[in-house]
Amino acid sequence: MKELLMGNEAVAMGALAAGVQVVAGYPGTPSSEVLETIAKRNPGHVYVEWSVNEKAGAEVAAGAAYAGARSLVTMKQMGLNVASDPVMCVNYIGVKGGMVIYVCDDPGPISSQTEQDTRSFARYAHIPCFDCDSPEQAFQAVQDAFAFSEEHETPVILRSTTRVCHACADIDVPEIGNPEPPEGFIKDTSRWVIFPKLAYQAKLKVAGREPALAAEFSEYKGNTIEGSGPVGIACGGISYSYVKEAIRGNEDSFTVMKIATPYPFPTDLARQFMLGADKIICFEELDPYIEDALIYEYGNLSLDIDNFIEGKRTGTVRLGGELSAVEVGEVIEKVTGVETSIP
Repeated sequence: MKELLMGNEAVAMGALAAGVQVVAGYPGTPSSEVLETIAKRNPGHVYVEWSVNEKAGAEVAAGAAYAGARSLVTMKQMGLNVASDPVMCVNYIGVKGGMVIYVCDDPGPISSQTEQDTRSFARYAHIPCFDCDSPEQAFQAVQDAFAFSEEHETPVILRSTTRVCHACADIDVPEIGNPEPPEGFIKDTSRWVIFPKLAYQAKLKVAGREPALAAEFSEYKGNTIEGSGPVGIACGGISYSYVKEAIRGNEDSFTVMKIATPYPFPTDLARQFMLGADKIICFEELDPYIEDALIYEYGNLSLDIDNFIEGKRTGTVRLGGELSAVEVGEVIEKVTGVETSIP
């Protein structure tokens, strides 16, 4: 059935469609509506709680995932700092049921003390990360994140930003069924504990899997290259929507790469994109994450990057705050001379 859903509501309904069984979180704009929606739309089989803080919520979700249940924990970007201790540990330990950590960043910031880019945290923590660019994509991404988490026995971060969290779209929501009950927790001291020797082995595993996951993400349907114009635009999240609006009517001048899985970075796809461009402009919120990844890959390819990649590192795009379609259009016109659809 088609429903008009806010981005956070879309994540909630996508989690229910994926068979989530345990949901915990701590309220904080722009993330709060996810848990509220699941509580309201609970078909009866989902355990839902507002935890005393994000750390406790992450521990509840991790315990459920150890027992084989699909679990979701929600928070804003600053809450991830509070939850970082168990989040780092659960990544080393791994999971049995899919575990998604939904983190909403607040560029601006609009309702936070500081800005923070969860993509950079994901890379630091070696936790695979999906990024949302619209409510429709968020609905699908949370389901893909659960499947990926279970397949690779790892927690997954699903990152969104304020404008996606609170935008609305028509989404086809399937009938929510009852998932199979989890297997339950099975004691195994070689897996479910994190003694120093095991931590060392786990670090080798989570860091060593990066090339294989990067290759897999290069084939992920959410990562796309659109167009064949000489000017490359690399973007992700809500910035992709801004780019599409800005270049409307002039698409033939551009090749747009959208990154929906920032970590591990889809290297093969990025190299294909870079080798076909005469110049690249990067648009993203907040850190120059995609920009840095492209610069790194150009170094690996031993190519000349002088004046080739424009973005936050070159001062072409603002380092902080939200972007907009207007600002994206102004930067494109200044760098390329190509007129955009923005008045």
